[in-house]
Amino acid sequence: MSCCVLQITGLIFGAAGMLGTLAATAMPQWRVSAHVEANLVVFESVWEGLWMDCISQLGLRLQCKLYDSVLALPPPLEALRALMCLAVLLAVLAFLVAIVGVKYSQPGKERPRHVSPFILVAGVAFLLAGGLALVPVSWAGGSVVRDFYDPAVPAPLKRELGAALYVGWASGALLLAAGAMYCHVWGRAGSHGRPWLAARAVLPRAGAPALGVHAYV
Repeated sequence: MSCCVLQITGLIFGAAGMLGTLAATAMPQWRVSAHVEANLVVFESVWEGLWMDCISQLGLRLQCKLYDSVLALPPPLEALRALMCLAVLLAVLAFLVAIVGVKYSQPGKERPRHVSPFILVAGVAFLLAGGLALVPVSWAGGSVVRDFYDPAVPAPLKRELGAALYVGWASGALLLAAGAMYCHVWGRAGSHGRPWLAARAVLPRAGAPALGVHAYV
């Protein structure tokens, strides 16, 4: 019963992490303008994302513009894009495999603790997706913090951590938690979920002498 609860919980965490990773990839608030000057009246805020730049004027008007050319983008931004897209693809694949694994791991009368191998595949895929999601988010966050405290960077160019980074960190943690749950379910099933392991352990090895009653006479 506990394995079923972990599977359903992992599926919920995986779905939330998948949607969060997709949202973080599409959100433009990766880097937001930092208001470090003495002027407290701010008329506009600048948002920088993976796909577009946006300018918010007094929170009432929002203007966004997609990046013109892919070839003109800096290599770090291209790497962030590639890692986040790969993380989204892996998260979607892991979620679909997890659904199949949960479907074929329902307890029955004959094999009450049978666990589908798809559970292990989904667990590994969730772990990889979570790791891939955390790498670009942490990379971008570290770059923002480094530039913020760099005295050589002018004040108008300083940026703060955007909401997309926090969504990415939370989503990566959810994906890692889902992967850990599924790997735990697979490992906990042990020989109960894989009867051929128990049967192989009982069978004598080839060439080993069979001990019978006469061996003790």
